Amino acid sequence: MGSVVLTMKASVTEMFLVLLVTGVQSNKEMTKKIKRPKFTVPQINCDVKAGKIINPEFVVKCPAGCQDPRYHVYGTDVYASYSSVCGAAVHSGVLDNSGGKILIRKVAGQSGYKGSYSNGIQSLSLPRWRESFVVSEGKPQKGVTYPSALTYSSSKSPAAKAGETTETYPRPSVPGTTAQPVTPMQVLGPSPVRTAQSSLPKPSPSAGSPTSSLRPQPVGHRSWERDRWSTTTYVSRQNNPRATAGIQRQDSPGAAFQKSAGVPVSLGFVQKEELSTQSSEPVSQGDPNCKVDLSFLIDGSSGIGKRRFRIQKQFLTDVAQALDIGPAGPLMGVVQYGDNPATQFNLKTHMNSWDLKTAIEKITQRGGLSNVGRAISSVTKNFFSKANGNRGTAPNVAVVMVDGWPTDKVEEASRLARESGINIFFITIEGAAEKEKQYVVEPNFSNKAVCRTNGFYSLNVQSWLSLHKTVQPLVKRVCDTDRLACSKTCLNSADIGFIIDGSSSVGTGNFRTVLQFVANLSREFEISDTDTRIGAVQYTYEQRLEFGFDQYSSKSDILNAIKRVGYWSGGTSTGAAINYALEQLFKKSKLNKRKLMILITDGRSYDDVRIPAITAHHQGVITYAIGVAWAALDELDIIATHPAKDHSFFVDEFDHLYKFVPKVIQNICTEFNSQPRN
Repeated sequence: MGSVVLTMKASVTEMFLVLLVTGVQSNKEMTKKIKRPKFTVPQINCDVKAGKIINPEFVVKCPAGCQDPRYHVYGTDVYASYSSVCGAAVHSGVLDNSGGKILIRKVAGQSGYKGSYSNGIQSLSLPRWRESFVVSEGKPQKGVTYPSALTYSSSKSPAAKAGETTETYPRPSVPGTTAQPVTPMQVLGPSPVRTAQSSLPKPSPSAGSPTSSLRPQPVGHRSWERDRWSTTTYVSRQNNPRATAGIQRQDSPGAAFQKSAGVPVSLGFVQKEELSTQSSEPVSQGDPNCKVDLSFLIDGSSGIGKRRFRIQKQFLTDVAQALDIGPAGPLMGVVQYGDNPATQFNLKTHMNSWDLKTAIEKITQRGGLSNVGRAISSVTKNFFSKANGNRGTAPNVAVVMVDGWPTDKVEEASRLARESGINIFFITIEGAAEKEKQYVVEPNFSNKAVCRTNGFYSLNVQSWLSLHKTVQPLVKRVCDTDRLACSKTCLNSADIGFIIDGSSSVGTGNFRTVLQFVANLSREFEISDTDTRIGAVQYTYEQRLEFGFDQYSSKSDILNAIKRVGYWSGGTSTGAAINYALEQLFKKSKLNKRKLMILITDGRSYDDVRIPAITAHHQGVITYAIGVAWAALDELDIIATHPAKDHSFFVDEFDHLYKFVPKVIQNICTEFNSQPRN
């Protein structure tokens, strides 16, 4: 009986085990049948910047073709969030140009980003930025959930202006109540308009925080937070009551004058409604002792912050008042730069200081990087045009204001500006400290930009709060037109004497070709009594003054005079012709003019040229010798100013003379621009 019971127990145990195993297998099969949702990797374009994506960590797929200089990358290994995500992935070596999946992880902003060349991409250096990211292979980590759809920073509402952040401002406190933050849109309603005596309490740190900006705020030049909580505000020191009539000192950095649907909200400058905006004084025609065409290039980059941007605008207002703007005196326009430059108004938009003040107050900050070189290039190409009010008879002046240092190079752009006759001044505010200099894209950028490196064109300001002290020194320098050296260019500052071979070997037809060459060269210069002047001598055995420097003062008159020159015919006494030109032509040259002699001959001289050439050199005459056909090369080198390779030219046929016009002009300008800038 006992054995039967034991057998039954064993059978029950076996059945239980079988059922248990069967259940586990069944659960496994059911688990296999339940499909987990598949992770979808979001795709982005090559130009998407990390700062535009809100997610702190994410996997994305980049397309092919991101190894392109159009997609800017800032930094090495750790990249500023202003960089192209996919461009940084290629630069780091995680991807090649065929694209693929990558893992992006946001990290804290760095104190500086070093540029480097890697994997076909040149990354750029950048000052401090508030957010960074690192790139790794696109293998999701276990236990981490990545978004299938990325969250992008939303676009601003149409009411918000470009480059501005919607901030909150606390209402004035009422005893027994708690100040509640309100947005500018909430101010709309029956609230009474605040007068100039109204004041707002200092915002709490949460109000208007820079982190609320939809664009990464570069702290590249100086900390926005430090600027935000500064308790001292720039106040105009000018005595002109019109310059300060609408300005009141405000201790609250969030209190600047702004209008939202016609209701004023204080943002820093409070308009006194009771003061008339119409001046009863007669409108000034401007200071005739300061007749300049002036462009201000102001810093609108994100790193400057709102407070310093307002100080910069007040500085412009004070300069405009001190200059006495008017059609008979100085004219002023403003270009704001960030990523790209934008003209706020040109030279002919506002013709008096009061109108300028109103226009300056309306300028809003653009944000972005501090691309000064790009702004200078734009001003050179576009700003100083007749259509924009350039008068032609007034020196061109560009005053560049920089907070800290530029994020691009300025040397080449400034060189082209100087060669165009633009006098560049640099005002650098709170420049790089010693520990920050490693992040400066172009060391000594100011001296590489200005017209002269003697300190006249450079103003270094230690603090934005002391910028007002620069108004009078700047105005004095800008108005000192005798010292505006960059107004003198290779095309407007010379007395040019053409010495033309009229010997029998030239012939009538070829002589007309030579005259056409002379006319083509003359067309390249700015000709007037005060600019470049042209004279001409024709020679054979004898010499004849065709016209002197003071005979014609316009380009059309010069070109007509050249056409009227008659072919003489005779021998070739080049040495005697040089002596004659020195005595009859260059002796009447102005002291402040460069003296250029351009001699054109088709053969060897019958007399000595060495002594006359030395005499010309000692008298400061720069000689270009151009030989045609049978001209002696050794003689051309003797006549030409040293080095001969830059001042001596030979062409085998008269009909090919025209090809040398650009080369001669280029060499004249290269020599002029190589003069020491001190």
